[in-house]
Amino acid sequence: MDQRDFDLLEKYMPHDPELKSLWEDHVLYKKQVEKLESKAFRTPVEEQTLKQLKKQKLEGKTRLIAMLERLKEQGA
Repeated sequence: MDQRDFDLLEKYMPHDPELKSLWEDHVLYKKQVEKLESKAFRTPVEEQTLKQLKKQKLEGKTRLIAMLERLKEQGA
């Protein structure tokens, strides 16, 4: 994501609950992934959790970027 994407997020998040929710989820998943990845050793359950978090983060980011692209096309 580039600076224009962050500017659009800042502008539209207060007025778009879905956009705000996607961004908050993205930040949360990022923190959780970083926490698990920083561990020297992960249990099998933590490995599975990490995979699931990465998948959810990617799905959310894909939706978030699609929303931002629509805003750009609308001339935002």
